[in-house]
Amino acid sequence: MPQISPLVAGDPAHLGSFRLSGRVGEGGQGIVYLGVNDKGERAAIKLLHVKFSGDTIARSRFARELKAAQRVASFCTARVIEADLDGNTPYIASEYIDGRPLREIVEADGPLTGTVLDRLAIGTATALTAIHHAAIVHRDFKPDNVLIAADGPRVVDFGIARIIDSTGTITSRAIGTPAYMAPEQIAGDEVGPYTDVFSWGATIAFAATGKPAFEGKSIAVVLNRILNHEVDVGMMPEPLRSVVRSALAKSSADRPSADQILLRLLGQPSTVGASTAVLTRGVQVASDDTTPFSRVSAGSITDLPARKEAAQTGPPPSPKGSTPTGPPPSPKSTPTGPPPSPKSTPTGPPPSPKGTAATVSPSRNEAALTTPPRERPFPVTEPAVPARSRRAKVWLALGTAIILLAAAAIALVLKVGWPLAFGEEPDPSETFDAQDPGAFATVVDKVAQTGKIVIGVKGDLPGVGLENGTPGDEFQGFDIDVAKRIAAELGAKETEFVRVSRDDRASALADGSVDLVVATYSVDKSETQFAGPYYLAHRDVLVRAGSGIDSIDDLKGKKLCAPDSPSVGDVQDKVAVEPVGATDYAVCMAMLKTGKVDAVPGDDLILAGFAARENMRFKVLGAKLNNERYAVGIRNGDVKTCKAVKAVIADVYRTGFMKQLLTRHFAKVDFQPELKVPAMESC
Repeated sequence: MPQISPLVAGDPAHLGSFRLSGRVGEGGQGIVYLGVNDKGERAAIKLLHVKFSGDTIARSRFARELKAAQRVASFCTARVIEADLDGNTPYIASEYIDGRPLREIVEADGPLTGTVLDRLAIGTATALTAIHHAAIVHRDFKPDNVLIAADGPRVVDFGIARIIDSTGTITSRAIGTPAYMAPEQIAGDEVGPYTDVFSWGATIAFAATGKPAFEGKSIAVVLNRILNHEVDVGMMPEPLRSVVRSALAKSSADRPSADQILLRLLGQPSTVGASTAVLTRGVQVASDDTTPFSRVSAGSITDLPARKEAAQTGPPPSPKGSTPTGPPPSPKSTPTGPPPSPKSTPTGPPPSPKGTAATVSPSRNEAALTTPPRERPFPVTEPAVPARSRRAKVWLALGTAIILLAAAAIALVLKVGWPLAFGEEPDPSETFDAQDPGAFATVVDKVAQTGKIVIGVKGDLPGVGLENGTPGDEFQGFDIDVAKRIAAELGAKETEFVRVSRDDRASALADGSVDLVVATYSVDKSETQFAGPYYLAHRDVLVRAGSGIDSIDDLKGKKLCAPDSPSVGDVQDKVAVEPVGATDYAVCMAMLKTGKVDAVPGDDLILAGFAARENMRFKVLGAKLNNERYAVGIRNGDVKTCKAVKAVIADVYRTGFMKQLLTRHFAKVDFQPELKVPAMESC
């Protein structure tokens, strides 16, 4: 069950109608509390971080979460109970799911089999169908976002998923989890409901085998397996085996829709969309573990006799899992739009769970969410075609494909030689010109072919990135260790660090002199592409410990070292100080130690780095005057590497490695670093 920690000083006692009793967790945007209202309803209440409370962009993103969650019907999902986005403490209260993550259950108890696996597949397919019917793409479907509760599996966190609004604009902050990403996410192509279907297949494969379908020791290996590795689903019974196999098709056009998956698993024909009655049946099957499960005969859910349809006077059964007392409504009495399909031509808007159509502008995602299901992955009845004619067409298509493949292979051989197995180390002189920035499409490709990577770093920042001239260990610091971790996860066996300055790092990326830049590189609006941020720094102030200066207001009338830094102006905007000119931070530190100045402004991470090498004790005030998002610079357009690096950064925080690094380099300084994953830039 979720670990509920006590409330801490500063936590609210109430939010809306809910009395708070503990903390469920904390993320990049907000804190999640456990609360209960006067009706006895328990809720997971997400409160927007105070630092975002005045951020209109963050509030807008939070509002989109609410709209997304409200559009999804409560079929194996967590419903929204209450919300307030206009007050001083914006929050969303969703149904609290008292359950364990699927990942935790499988890792602790082993793979799922038989009826348990069947019910998991049906329950999650039901949830995914409901999410897609609301014109939403989850985009981060994985075992951690499937909670196993007493009433069956529940899919959560679709509120932060990619949302298609009425203008067709796509917005998101979800980046996906490497082992469960679809090929189109890796390639940087457009995503849609078919992306969720692939992730669903990978999740069910994990549940059935006990290990990720695409596992590897590095991000590069994982991505390669997703693109090229076929998953063994032989241990699954039919029809689950064929459903999962088709869901894991590399081409999005070859995957079934969520509707088709659900109908197929329930033993129904998958030529039409899943009605409310079908969704209700999915919930019942997933939640009832006391009755032996058997697939009903085709048509028994959707084709009800007319007299029963006429006799139906009440609403359809609740998706909570109680046994229905009457037949569910037929498709004739309960209008439901067609299921998602990324391939078909749009025919109209999808139905919302409440019966109103959601409108989106024409796009591939619209087609994916509004058109009839593709039947390619499953058998359908087609007009009779003479066997000879069919065979001739098959052989003609096969012959054409072979010719095209052969031509492509010859062209590849002429250009780069025979391709080697992924992960081997060929001689670059026999394949690509490693000095030519156009020799490799992406940094991930270069590392896979050569095992080498070149990373630009700062060389003048103690504790962060300092060139010390020691043979074999020329660079040391926080940024260097972050860069080493990224290189290792990408599969690099040889990492070269080169020094770059603020003025030349963008050009070094553009001309291929370096593959990545990890050098307190703040996200800007240049042509550089950024992965991350890997750290959220703040403009702040460094003072001597025990100086009596504990807040920004205490600096009034004090002497402030004034190097060429915008942080000087940030302090002057808050309090009246006496600036003392300095050429650089080394001079500022010398003046601070001798008492010639009372404080030094700058980015907190850089200030902590300078202070950590001194014998005296210093502290960073924690004023957080402004944000500086340090990200990994990548050559513009390299989406594949950007996504891989972002996945590494998320893992660095998840595993606690980031906390270890910050402690290792800055423990001597009274400094409270950021330990939450920063909100990521899109690739």
